[in-house]
Amino acid sequence: MALFQLLRPLIHAMDGESAHLATIKLLQMAPFLSAPAPHPMLATRLAGLALPGPVGLAAGFDKDGKVPGRMLALGFGFVEVGTLTPLPQEGNPRPRLFRLVEDRAVINRMGFNNGGQEAAAARLAQARRAGIVGINIGANKDSADRIADYAKGVARMAPLASYITINISSPNTPGLRALQDKGALAELLAGSRAAMPKDGPPLFLKVAPDLEPDDIRDIVAVSAGVVDALIVSNTTISRPALASAAAGESGGLSGAPLKALAQQRLRDFRAESGGQIPLIGAGGIESAEDAYARIRAGASAIQLYSALVYEGPGLAARINAGLVDLLKRDGFASVSEAVGVDA
Repeated sequence: MALFQLLRPLIHAMDGESAHLATIKLLQMAPFLSAPAPHPMLATRLAGLALPGPVGLAAGFDKDGKVPGRMLALGFGFVEVGTLTPLPQEGNPRPRLFRLVEDRAVINRMGFNNGGQEAAAARLAQARRAGIVGINIGANKDSADRIADYAKGVARMAPLASYITINISSPNTPGLRALQDKGALAELLAGSRAAMPKDGPPLFLKVAPDLEPDDIRDIVAVSAGVVDALIVSNTTISRPALASAAAGESGGLSGAPLKALAQQRLRDFRAESGGQIPLIGAGGIESAEDAYARIRAGASAIQLYSALVYEGPGLAARINAGLVDLLKRDGFASVSEAVGVDA
């Protein structure tokens, strides 16, 4: 954290994407980075996975699977890499990543920029040795059959993954969120399940926060018994009141302004599913209190990313320590005991 405070002015002097790329390079060159392992109270299970802690790194930070081991060493209980598409793609034109410092937020319109699944495969074959590493997969923008792209991704990446996440919730690939519609989603999940190898890893689905009650009802109905967990949620296309100059940029908004919406969507999915589908809470989490609120609302685990821009690489370890204090305060012996107590 002290190093981050020292380097932060330099990092924030760069544009958002250049700073991000520089951060990945620094992490690759810094094998000495480490943080305390999560306290035993934080060990939990999710979809059959034994997590050392409930605080995960969301997809988007490590798109090509270059530093999952480094991030696990910083106190994350699990790491999700990607989004990875079958073929490499450049994504949308730059600039496409914007810091909203006054709002503690980020807007991105990256567009699934990545080096493709084959390029990442060798790295990810090694990554599983470090801990729980999920792989987030998507469809290529110009694909003639996006549902087939997901099936390809499942078949190719499942042997390398602790779990696979189907990402149909990014707002930055035109038409992608239409796959959340009931009929398309049923076809997508059936194809993905059929492509999953025997004894393959758990299958997760990441959904958007910009959903109506009927959408939530349909997603739960189609997902029940097919996916092993839902990640709630991705970035939002809505725009609450924002103070930053970049507030008018197009793309998905993440960070602190997403907090209330993402919390409500988690409650909605918990209520609709009756607790029958494990949930991972994401969106606007930047403190132990935020993580604890998501857990009490029904999340078996949480993910974060944008808060690292403002809080630095020590955030996961600080949230872990804060969660232990909160659990002890409220008389829980383990984090799993607190899941859904406010639902």
